[in-house]
Amino acid sequence: MKFKAFLTDNGVSLLDKRFLPALEKMGKICHLYLTRDHIYFLHNLLNGDGIQCIAQFRKEALFDEYRLSSQNDDRISFAIDLSLLHRALHSIISIYTEFSASDSGVPGGNSAPNHIQIKLVKKLPPHSQQPMPFLTFETKGYKSAVIQDVPISKPLSRSDVLELQAALDMAQDLPQTLIQVPDMHQLQNFVEKMKNVGDVLNVSISKYGDLHLQVSTSLITLGAEFRKLSVIGEQAESPTDDQNLSAQSRTRIALQRGDAMTVQVSVKHFFKSLQCHAAKPDCAFYGIAQQGACLTVVFQFFIPGTHQTDKAISLHCRLPVLDPGAS
Repeated sequence: MKFKAFLTDNGVSLLDKRFLPALEKMGKICHLYLTRDHIYFLHNLLNGDGIQCIAQFRKEALFDEYRLSSQNDDRISFAIDLSLLHRALHSIISIYTEFSASDSGVPGGNSAPNHIQIKLVKKLPPHSQQPMPFLTFETKGYKSAVIQDVPISKPLSRSDVLELQAALDMAQDLPQTLIQVPDMHQLQNFVEKMKNVGDVLNVSISKYGDLHLQVSTSLITLGAEFRKLSVIGEQAESPTDDQNLSAQSRTRIALQRGDAMTVQVSVKHFFKSLQCHAAKPDCAFYGIAQQGACLTVVFQFFIPGTHQTDKAISLHCRLPVLDPGAS
């Protein structure tokens, strides 16, 4: 079982400035899953608790000279503490940046390019007689190599990797209707208020491009409606005879027509999923899975300077529902 690669400057920036800060908010521990062509950060795929979060990168988005081999069809996965990973990466970046800047300013200095290498190793920790697995970062210092070790779990067995892959395949299924929420800050501000009202959030999504959010208690009901949003997938024309109706009435009629679905989710889960905005997506889409199995949030990234989707990067969350949903 071997893994060694070199982080590109773009990969360093993506992880350090965007994705690791976002993923840390989803949960301290996740599975890092390496395949021949992709790298995944996976939260809660092997248990049913909490938000499932799936971040996926093509190897070229993060690495050069990507070398991976295992007896398990060249697939390796292990649990890792994201805060330790981020701290080690941030520390090695400071050494890498300092050395590279100093080296480039010295006439006749070392012309060999500096890189951040990442690899899997086994080492004997202090006061231990049992070798342990680590994910190791290495770069050049002034006089020697600088190394940062991040402890990881024992790599998953073949059966566990198969289970993880099956869960990943299932989690990749997207709802038949997705609606785009262009202003994430507006949504964050509203959900911030909802946190102080109740614990359960009703989310309704229609094929007309309407998103309706409502939290209720015995004393107060607070709701918001976002209308005529962009729709991907199954869509329908909004009826002209319901324009003067209340948001609740419109939602109820859309549900009766089969043009909408509704689920209940935890307000805390919904708010936590919004923290993925730290990864700096360009927009977000919401949808409800078939039979109301979960609420899905898909974050979209554009190739810099364009409005074309960057297919080398993807991030989405699946929020567990508090009831079976309705259609």
